Amino acid sequence: MARWWRILVATWALWAAVKDVEGGIVSEWEPPSLAERLEHARAILREVPLIDGHNDLVMNIRTVLHNELENFPFDQNLTEIEPWASRSNCHTDIPRLRAGQVGAQFWSAFVPCSSQYKNALTQTLEQIDVIHRLVDKFPEDLQLVTSSQGILDAHAHGKVGCMVGVEGGHSMDSSLGTLRTFYREGARYMTLTHMCNTPWADNSVAEPDHLEFDGLTAWGEMVIKEMNRLGMLVDISHVASQTMHDVLDITRSPVIFSHSDARAICNTTRNIPDEVLVRLHENGGVAMVNFLPDFLTCTATATLQDIVAHINHIRDVAGPDHVGLGSDFDGISTVPEGVEDVSKYPYIFAELLLDPKWTDEDLKKLAGMNLIRVFQEAERVRDQLAEEAPWDSFIPPEDIADHLDCVNPSWP
Repeated sequence: MARWWRILVATWALWAAVKDVEGGIVSEWEPPSLAERLEHARAILREVPLIDGHNDLVMNIRTVLHNELENFPFDQNLTEIEPWASRSNCHTDIPRLRAGQVGAQFWSAFVPCSSQYKNALTQTLEQIDVIHRLVDKFPEDLQLVTSSQGILDAHAHGKVGCMVGVEGGHSMDSSLGTLRTFYREGARYMTLTHMCNTPWADNSVAEPDHLEFDGLTAWGEMVIKEMNRLGMLVDISHVASQTMHDVLDITRSPVIFSHSDARAICNTTRNIPDEVLVRLHENGGVAMVNFLPDFLTCTATATLQDIVAHINHIRDVAGPDHVGLGSDFDGISTVPEGVEDVSKYPYIFAELLLDPKWTDEDLKKLAGMNLIRVFQEAERVRDQLAEEAPWDSFIPPEDIADHLDCVNPSWP
């Protein structure tokens, strides 16, 4: 089937430009229909798990339900149920996850920057608790995952693998003991910053005029080393460009961008510069494309084709082994036309099937096998470092004091 499909697409591309000897145009082969391409895309997603790097559903549960799950109808179409139906960032429920053939999801345990130095740690543990309870409430459809093999197992069992990602280093309250606690509670990545600097790392909003450390501090480097030792993926979405470079200089494991786009297409510091994409190839990591129009087109609108443009750019610069999907659904209020919620992932693959350079194997990598490979490598490094003692130094008090002196209270 796959070989026949590729021959068909390649032949269509060749004959589309050919003229006969008399100068007349040979009839062009029609490309496969959308229905045919969707059927092919769905077949691919039955073979491998589609993994999304970032979804903020849990933040919405906190906002709307104050984390009370008893009456949360996640197994129903939330677009038909208030107050969810009226919310502009309601993109996720079990029926739509099933329609989109989502195989595994990193749920974001996110708390705002306003909680830094206050109750960020407590709020983050509450968000991780919600993820665990959500899985417990819907065991027929959801399965907690803490390993690369667990993703494959959940997919084989016909369930959505549920993983914990902590979004923002402010959540760990500058404590390596807290970082280890997050890992024991199932967190398998941490985004080093959100939209605020921590006392040990600069974020993308600070670039270029409000950098405090020009990347990572010495203690921040220790955070990366401890994440490597634990086997926790280092997520460098949201960080400043120099922070990206500092991480790539010292990490022993591949990194991820859980939800970021290409700066060459949309020039915002939130996106990834090409020189970092080149280093991502060398590092072995993966960049998972964000669906927010602000980062796709630097405007308020975008389309499915804009998502494809970023996927292709990252592929062209870093290679097909280093691109994935990280929608940011439920954390964004505007969405691309054609990819309005989690049910629409197959349409991205159907669009890519129009491009002969995308083989079935490449599409499987994009869907989730790239992330699984990165996860496996992080686990290999963890096992390699198993005999090493934990990095356990407290952050120098002056680092926190100096940071507090620099914080601009008008920042998020």
